[in-house]
Amino acid sequence: MNKIKIYIVLLFLCLGLQHSYSQKYQFKTSGFSVLEKNERGKWGKWSDLKLVNLLVSLDTDKSRIIVYSQAIQLFEIIEYQPTEENDTDIVYSFTCKDNNGDDCTLSIITRKNQGNRKQLYINYNNRIILYNIFNM
Repeated sequence: MNKIKIYIVLLFLCLGLQHSYSQKYQFKTSGFSVLEKNERGKWGKWSDLKLVNLLVSLDTDKSRIIVYSQAIQLFEIIEYQPTEENDTDIVYSFTCKDNNGDDCTLSIITRKNQGNRKQLYINYNNRIILYNIFNM
């Protein structure tokens, strides 16, 4: 189990050095949920988790993230944000523009206390899309 943790940390350290080493990372999704703001600007509740099997590609060479859903979601990475780490999470965030030109932030979060479960958050001003992801 410790070897797996070391490999995961090394993977994300390499991801943190993306300006030096361009790589492609492939993930699969296992489910997604959505959180939206209501008319008053308050966050509602997360939707029920729906099972979904999609491919997600992070291409640091082309500075883009693609979610291969029914309508392909293409995110151009504008800025690689510094990696954040605390006792429970490792967070890799990217300032992006989607294929409609809207600003958003994508974050790949590893939940240390949950068996290193990974999640992809797509944050807009009025909604958040969450995908549970795993390495291929």
